[in-house]
Amino acid sequence: MNLEKVIFGFFILLALTLNFGFFIGDIDNPHHHHAYELYIAIVVNLIATVLKFGDRTHIGAIHLATSLVADLQLIAAAILWAAAGTQGDDPSVIVSVVSLSGGALLANITSVVLLIAETIQIKR
Repeated sequence: MNLEKVIFGFFILLALTLNFGFFIGDIDNPHHHHAYELYIAIVVNLIATVLKFGDRTHIGAIHLATSLVADLQLIAAAILWAAAGTQGDDPSVIVSVVSLSGGALLANITSVVLLIAETIQIKR
């Protein structure tokens, strides 16, 4: 068992599940989306992005691209939420934040699908 691949897969899956945990719930209900969960999702996504650097294959480049898209959307969601300040609980703000996290979720799903496809292709 390759510990590096285990850690790589762990962070990719953790990024997906944390993003999903933040995304799930009524899109306009601020009680279903916690700010700390968004920030933890950002940190784990950034760690997953760093782990994807150095892979010089074509699929490695696509992995990195999906991570960068997820990072960009999650960071934009956090900035939007922080910029809203005291109006952060307003449904229109929450809808925008959750929508951005939904885009990041799609990027993370793509990354996991790539990981599974890459794993299936490995010959023993």
